[in-house]
Amino acid sequence: MLKQTDLITAYQYACEVELQAFKPGNVSVYADGHDMTVADFRLSAEKSAEPLTNTDYSLGERIYYAVKATRDAVGCNTNLGILLLAAPLMMAAENVTDTNKGLRENLADILQATTVDDAAWVFRAIALASPGGLGESKQQDVSEKATITLFDAMKIASDRDRIALQFTTNYKDIFDFLLLRYNNSFERWGDDAWSAVAVFAAMLANYADSHIERKYGNLHTRMVMDKMALVDDKLSNEDRPGRLEDYLRNVDTEFKSIGINPGTTADLTVATVLVFTLEKLLK
Repeated sequence: MLKQTDLITAYQYACEVELQAFKPGNVSVYADGHDMTVADFRLSAEKSAEPLTNTDYSLGERIYYAVKATRDAVGCNTNLGILLLAAPLMMAAENVTDTNKGLRENLADILQATTVDDAAWVFRAIALASPGGLGESKQQDVSEKATITLFDAMKIASDRDRIALQFTTNYKDIFDFLLLRYNNSFERWGDDAWSAVAVFAAMLANYADSHIERKYGNLHTRMVMDKMALVDDKLSNEDRPGRLEDYLRNVDTEFKSIGINPGTTADLTVATVLVFTLEKLLK
C-alpha cells in the first residue's frame, strides 16, 4: 500500500515531467505563456499535493482544497484539470493492495461511487478556479446547488469536455491510448519528458482540445490538429527527438501568437505520466 509521501512524490514528479516537455502552445521550461510561468506551475504542484492526498478528505474535498491551495499561492487557475484527473487516481492508488483490485479497477469503483456532496465540492472548486466557460450547463451549472452525483454531472459535460469524459469512461483515453504511447516512446528514447511530448502530440493530433474550443469554438481545431499530426509523425520517425526543438519552437510561437493554449491536452499528459508512475510504484 502506498503512503501519502509516495503519492505526493508521484504527483509532483508527473507535474514536473509535463513542465519539462516542449508542448507547443503550453507553458514549459522552453517557454512561458498566457500570463503564466513555470514557477507558477511548480508552486501549484507543491501547494496542492498535500490536500490532494489527504485521506481525511472525500474526493470532492480533495479537489476543492487543492484548488484553494493553488489559488492562494499563485492567484490564477494553473491546475484545475490536473486536480480533477489526479484526485480519483490518488484514491484508487491508496486502495491497491497485494490481494485486491488494481489501479484501474479501483478507479472505476471510485468514479461510480461519487456523491452529490462530491459534486458540490467540485462545483465550488470550479467556481473558485474561474476557468472560462467550464461548468456552465442548462442541466447542472456550477453556480447553482448540486443535485446529482459528480459522476452524473461529468456525464452531462462529457460531450464538450475531455476531462469530464474520462470520468464516464474510466480514463479510457489514458489507459487505452496515451499510456501505450508513453510506454512505447520511453522504451525508444529512455526520456520521460520527450515521451510526454509524444503523448501531447498524439492526443492533440487525434482529438480537439476542450480548452481551445471553449475559447474559440472550432475556429482553430483543424489547423491545430493538422500541425500536431505533423509533430506526431516527426516524433514517430525520430530516434533523437531533441533535434525537433527548433521545429517545436516555431509551432509554439505560432500557437501562442493567436492565443492557443491546449490546456486540456496538457492536463491529460500529466495524468498519463501519473498513471505510469503509480503503476510502477505499485509493482
